[in-house]
Amino acid sequence: MAKNLSNLRAPKNANTARKRVGRGMGSGMGKTSTRGHKGQRSRSGSRLMRGFEGGQMPLHRRLPKRGFTNIFRTEYTVVNLDRIEALGVKEIGLDDYRKLGLASSKKALIKVLGSGELTSAKTIHAHKFSKSAIEKIEKAGGKAVVAGAPAAA
Repeated sequence: MAKNLSNLRAPKNANTARKRVGRGMGSGMGKTSTRGHKGQRSRSGSRLMRGFEGGQMPLHRRLPKRGFTNIFRTEYTVVNLDRIEALGVKEIGLDDYRKLGLASSKKALIKVLGSGELTSAKTIHAHKFSKSAIEKIEKAGGKAVVAGAPAAA
């Protein structure tokens, strides 16, 4: 039999009615309203602290704690030379990283790493450079300009 709009039907159990708790015996969830008899969660107003496991030592206390998180660390957005080479631009400024999709925000701190090779001279502005990146940029005849550093005359 071919399917068409006249004989379409929802899959089995697709249209299940919402569980109506506490609406009397006819609902099939009467008397204890699916809470069982007595017990910790059977009473009204029962609240347990987050992560409580019935008196068993909670998972967040069982797992070992190691090291610490430095909340004052500075995170840099890493850009490799091969990504800059693929763009095919002569000069890349701090505002260009966001426009070209290399950084997620305008305020992101940029660090250029030396993975890949440069074939042409490029002037690259960034907040930090790795030693290998500086060597490769200068070897290609370009300039690595550190943002915030005084320009050498």
